[in-house]
Amino acid sequence: MFTECHKTKSSTLVLRGGAGQYLEETQRSLNDAIMVVRRTFKSEAVVAGGGAIEMELSRHLREHLRTIEGKQQLVINGFAKALETIPRTLAENSGMNSTDVLNKLRQKHAQAGDEGMHFGVNVLKNCCDDMYNEFVWEPEEIRINVLQAATEAACAILSVDRTIKNPKSEQQQAEAAGRLDGSRPPGRGAGRGRGRGGPMAGLKTMRGRGGK
Repeated sequence: MFTECHKTKSSTLVLRGGAGQYLEETQRSLNDAIMVVRRTFKSEAVVAGGGAIEMELSRHLREHLRTIEGKQQLVINGFAKALETIPRTLAENSGMNSTDVLNKLRQKHAQAGDEGMHFGVNVLKNCCDDMYNEFVWEPEEIRINVLQAATEAACAILSVDRTIKNPKSEQQQAEAAGRLDGSRPPGRGAGRGRGRGGPMAGLKTMRGRGGK
C-alpha cells in the first residue's frame, strides 16, 4: 500500500530480489497491479472480485438450464462449471478447502439474493466474505474481456476436428520418458560394447585409408 502521497506526481519504486528472474516476475506483477488500478479509475463500473462475479454468473446459468431441453444443457452446465474454476483456484492457492468454499459460495449466492451476489473468496481472512464491502473490486471491462477471450479460445479448440502428429517429437518424448523410468532409449543395442565400438571402428578405418 502507498500512503501519504496525495501531492506526489511521480514515484520511484526500487525492486530487490535474490535473482534476476525474481526481479522480472516482481516487475511484471507490479506493472499488472498498476495497470489494473489505472483501468479501474477509467472504468465506468466495477464488480466484486475474489471470484464473486464468476459464481454469480454460474448461478444464473444453472437456473437457465431448467428452461432448456436436449444436449444444450450439457454445454451450458460445462460453461457454468468452468466459471467456478476462478474461486476454486483462489481457495486452493490460499490453503483453503476448495470443496467447502464452493459449497458455501453456492449457498450464499442462492439464498442471499442481491446481497449474496458479492460473496467471494477472501484469501486474507481465509473465508467467504462480501468482497464489495472489503473493497476488492475489479473493472467491469476487464472481466468482460477475460470472459470473451476464454470463450473464444474454448470455441477455437472445439472447432478443431483433426490434429497432425509429429513422429520426431513423439520419439523424443518416448526417449525422455525412458530416461526417467530407467529403461534404455529405443534404437540402441543391448550390447554395451557394440554401441560404443561401432563409431570408433569406423573412424579408425577412414583414417587408415586416408594415409594419416
